[in-house]
Amino acid sequence: MEITYINKTNQDMHAYEKFFQSIAKRTEKELKLANDLEISVTFVRSRTIHIINRDYRGIDRPTDVISFAIRDGLEDFIPDEEKDLGDLFINIDYARKQAREYGHSEKRELGFLFTHGLLHCLGYDHMKPEDEKKMFALQDRILDPIISRNDK
Repeated sequence: MEITYINKTNQDMHAYEKFFQSIAKRTEKELKLANDLEISVTFVRSRTIHIINRDYRGIDRPTDVISFAIRDGLEDFIPDEEKDLGDLFINIDYARKQAREYGHSEKRELGFLFTHGLLHCLGYDHMKPEDEKKMFALQDRILDPIISRNDK
């Protein structure tokens, strides 16, 4: 999977690029995906994601991750955009806060947010309890072998 990184923060986020790539490879293996898919990841702060959330989702508050999927699922291919999954916006402020709240590392939390957003771009959601159970179990199968939940 080709991942394009955009950093709109004043923090150095390069250390996460190889980590996200390992998650993408594990996702390809777990879901038997082609390895030529593409996604973009933009690191932002709370103020920026608040504006995105308000303007595009009608929710006037910041959030941890927002996914803009190109299609609803892997079966909905658009010929010219067949490889492009969409765009993720990850709020590094929330990642740090949630890492403290959940008692694990910032790296684990950023990995969780990337995995969660990636699965949304692949057509998964958690609107119904049965879908949530399936999606969250898949997140665990992808992320747990790469980084422990106890990673501090």
